[in-house]
Amino acid sequence: MQIDESKNYSEMWMGTYPSNPSYLLSTGEHLGEYLKNNPQVVGKSVLDRWGPEIPFLPKILSFSKALPLQIHPNLDLAAKLHKQDPKKFGDANHKPEIAIALSKFELFAGWKPLNDIQAHFKLKPLEKFVPTQTHFNDETLRQICKSLLNASPNVVATTIKELQDIPESHFGAYPYIPGLLDRLSKQYTEFDNGNLVAALLMNYLTLGPGDSIFVPADSIHAYLEGDIVECMARSDNVINTGFCPRAERDSVELFSQALTFQPHNAQDALLPRRKSDKGMNGKTDAYAPPISEFAVLCTCLGAGEKETHKSILGPSLMIVTKGCGSMNIPGGKKVELKEGWVFFVGQGVALDFCTEKGMAVYRAYAE
Repeated sequence: MQIDESKNYSEMWMGTYPSNPSYLLSTGEHLGEYLKNNPQVVGKSVLDRWGPEIPFLPKILSFSKALPLQIHPNLDLAAKLHKQDPKKFGDANHKPEIAIALSKFELFAGWKPLNDIQAHFKLKPLEKFVPTQTHFNDETLRQICKSLLNASPNVVATTIKELQDIPESHFGAYPYIPGLLDRLSKQYTEFDNGNLVAALLMNYLTLGPGDSIFVPADSIHAYLEGDIVECMARSDNVINTGFCPRAERDSVELFSQALTFQPHNAQDALLPRRKSDKGMNGKTDAYAPPISEFAVLCTCLGAGEKETHKSILGPSLMIVTKGCGSMNIPGGKKVELKEGWVFFVGQGVALDFCTEKGMAVYRAYAE
């Protein structure tokens, strides 16, 4: 991809996904081709499971407007959709992902607790979206979500207006809902169905730098504002139904059928940050989601500090997100590190980092 220095970009991809692959700076070779010609660099475990490939896709995202309300199909559905429409669904893989905040990060992830949602939908403007049944459960929630997404533009706008006329105290633990509806409406108009789904049904979270979330396959989410490191299984499949033009939305029926109901509260959406045994000097944390495709290391160094990463038994992709420094690799070679620089690291390579002024490095890996 040719970079136009006069333009702003909201995403930077790293890895081997065909629509936006990485290339070796030294030779111009496609990273995927390099791995095919040198399969030993991914390590035996990764080679046996995924072939000469990087099984994850790291990105840097920067956005000030809500990204589409979406889910990513699970393995079974992804295979089915890829077979039916390979142009739109370009692979047969699932796409569980994590997002790590580099700045203040606002987002919607998963569902509010069921009891809280049930209380919201006793409000007069929302009663019409509730199916007639005795028990309020996740299937009720599926039908409510479907009804909100199928509502006409005028019904959406009228409902938002009616909710904004209700005192904030009537929204229980969520007094922010009327104000949030106003904010979202200004971004995507008061006619966007995603406004109601996100504000009423989903967990609204504000994370600080270093905080992170895990989004399982088929889990509803929408990122609102911030700068993040994102990493996912190697896929670009997505089903959108809000915060985007109507012509770009996918089938509400497909979206509704694919939904799962995890997580079902804000706390369960968070991914803990723990010290990693990959860092020899205690300067490295790990974000390890409950999937096999990847984990992410974060090394933050102050002025004059050093860190060593033990060798990893699989491939990794590393980006410097702040500051500068240097990296020593086996053979006595010293490599300069600067903000925005990206490195592929083959299996079995130990790395020594040092910095005079401070530096932050994120490294996604599989083994």
